[in-house]
Amino acid sequence: MSNLPLTGKLALVTGASRGIGAATAEALAKAGAHVILTARTPGALEEVEERIHATGGSATIAPLDLIDGDSIGRLAQAIGGRWSALDIMVLNAATLGSLAAVQAIDAKEFARLLTLNIAAPQALIAAFDSMLRASSDARVVALTSSVGTAPRAYWGAYGASKAALETLIGAYGEEVRNISAIRTHIVDPGATRTAMRARAYPGEDPATLKGPETVADAIVDLVVRDTPTGHRMRVDG
Repeated sequence: MSNLPLTGKLALVTGASRGIGAATAEALAKAGAHVILTARTPGALEEVEERIHATGGSATIAPLDLIDGDSIGRLAQAIGGRWSALDIMVLNAATLGSLAAVQAIDAKEFARLLTLNIAAPQALIAAFDSMLRASSDARVVALTSSVGTAPRAYWGAYGASKAALETLIGAYGEEVRNISAIRTHIVDPGATRTAMRARAYPGEDPATLKGPETVADAIVDLVVRDTPTGHRMRVDG
């Protein structure tokens, strides 16, 4: 593992139990990072952890619900008690919500969507800011969607959350640009074979879509290269 580009690095991946999150966690571990896997489902996280260990990588699972703000603080305290710096944070966890006209958006569902898709990433950045600043080359990577920049009918709730996320991450990048080694990046995975995509496009043939591993490899390449802060990347399959 010593010759791998991310040897000695610590990475945190949210939504790491399946899809792009799981694939990214495995790719980061394959590149040498120790990866902390977070998601709500312990069993699924254990399966990802087992795959990482089977290929010679290292990982730690941290089951939690990002909707519970207190859990983020507890996670940061636990990680900070074991490691001095966080080198990579991949903000992948998100919920699609129901596709609906703006006037028909359910208020309770919308509140939950905004909590997971935008409030939780902010809380994670706040909780891990000191550990990110302690890194000699920290990267914060946020997963977005094209609907965050190009509004689409019935995608108002999800699109609004992604537009807000991009603004939030961009602002953080500018705030720390000259006072730390933190760089922020936005990744639009494009059409990818995931459970969320299947829910949004139930009639689509998944065989026509690229796999999550393609996005994961692009993310690893992004953090390994000397990519400038604020870089926005779309992954085409």
